[in-house]
Amino acid sequence: MSPAPSAAPAATFIPDTASTRQYIGAWSVLSVLQYFAAEAAVVMAWAGPRPYDLRTGYISDLGALNCGIYDGRQVCSPLNWLMNASFVVQGLGMLLGAVLLTSGLLCVAARPGARVEPGRRRPWFAAAAVRVLTAAAGAGTVVVGLVPEDAGSGWHFVGAVTYFLTGAAALLVLGFLWLRKASMAWFLLACGAVSLAALATGGLTGMDVPEPGTLERLMGYPVTVGMATAGIVIARRVHRHRKSLRASSIAP
Repeated sequence: MSPAPSAAPAATFIPDTASTRQYIGAWSVLSVLQYFAAEAAVVMAWAGPRPYDLRTGYISDLGALNCGIYDGRQVCSPLNWLMNASFVVQGLGMLLGAVLLTSGLLCVAARPGARVEPGRRRPWFAAAAVRVLTAAAGAGTVVVGLVPEDAGSGWHFVGAVTYFLTGAAALLVLGFLWLRKASMAWFLLACGAVSLAALATGGLTGMDVPEPGTLERLMGYPVTVGMATAGIVIARRVHRHRKSLRASSIAP
């Protein structure tokens, strides 16, 4: 009696880490860094009765449409349009990155030639979660830019919380996914943890702290920096792979 045929081994998958799609996606995520330049310019143009203080001033005050009293604070930001445009551009960059960067590439941290282990679904689920969470964070900050704090809508608050929460969660999942695959994995985990801790503190205290601006920036800055770091890691690895492929194609 002949033995029963064994199950065919699962096919090994090697993600494409040199495509133009991945390269554009990486740079899209990296583009979130423009936020810091925009914020600095808007802060310098502040026209309130007192200079804007990063430690006590809310980020959203920089995008307020009108000069006057808002929620007990004197706000006047002549370059509010620049701040709001920066929010929208930041969100669109994250959304585009979430669409263009494939789950396979995230599974292997953009390492050329790295194989996705067959039969293991957890990395795929984690990578898909990173993309969904990043897209949600991007959508949240787009809403923040389109609906300024003094526009009379609760959507601004919803957008901001969505950005902080899902952006931090995306960094935590990506950091765990990249352990032993990228040296910056621990930095991503730290960024996500700091952001979530600050968000929890803000929620528990109702932002009634001596330096609410500092606390809010501890929610938002780590997300922006962490996303940019992931973009740098992917962009560098994709660029090196593309460069090596071009070199091998023209070699005699």
